[in-house]
Amino acid sequence: MNSIKQNIVQVISQIGTATEKCGRNAGSVQLLAVTKTKPIAAIEDAIAAGHYAFGENYVQEGVEKIQYFAQKSSPEPLCWHFIGPIQSNKTRPIAEHFDWVHSIDRAKIAHRLSEQRPAHLPPLNVLLQVNTSGEDSKAGLNVAEVAALADEVASMPNLVLRGLMSIPEQADDYDSQFAAFSSLRDAMTTLQAKHPHLDTLSMGMSGDLDAAVAAGSTIVRIGTAIFGARDYTTKK
Repeated sequence: MNSIKQNIVQVISQIGTATEKCGRNAGSVQLLAVTKTKPIAAIEDAIAAGHYAFGENYVQEGVEKIQYFAQKSSPEPLCWHFIGPIQSNKTRPIAEHFDWVHSIDRAKIAHRLSEQRPAHLPPLNVLLQVNTSGEDSKAGLNVAEVAALADEVASMPNLVLRGLMSIPEQADDYDSQFAAFSSLRDAMTTLQAKHPHLDTLSMGMSGDLDAAVAAGSTIVRIGTAIFGARDYTTKK
């Protein structure tokens, strides 16, 4: 079994190969290590391997990890992304502790995050989650709803709208994966006509990384390929 460091090296190599294959600039795709349900020790191994950006899905678990590492020294500051669904009663700890939020799909949530962001922290980087596959079980905006919410979020004082995120319907073949990701890229291109500063597409996980990079992803969210299968019995 590979170590976490070896896995990170392999994933970064895969990202580099995929980036080069489609003619994109080296370093244009960021690896976000998804650490939901993973222990502190696994994150420490990733930090020791030189990785500093982590994604969490569960508020309490994520905040506990952020608070733990705030007391520890690190060669570089850690960057924490909240990537899970957001309940209204959980916005305050997200606003107070995370650097990024990928999963905004309602104006109410965005307003709460902006209002609850502490004054001493920089604005929260946020993405709108888009349900590109139209699955009832998936969170996210319909593509037709994106522009209106983007306009509203862009006006909020303590948020910085950076782009879009999606979790498309699972597909095993490259062509289907690429088509799903391309629909989010097209939504982003449309949005950039009014919001030219947008620069982030969060899409792609362990099983569809290559298609996501080819379609224009700038952040790939990788958990299993780095840390192994998850144990959901510990989630909070």
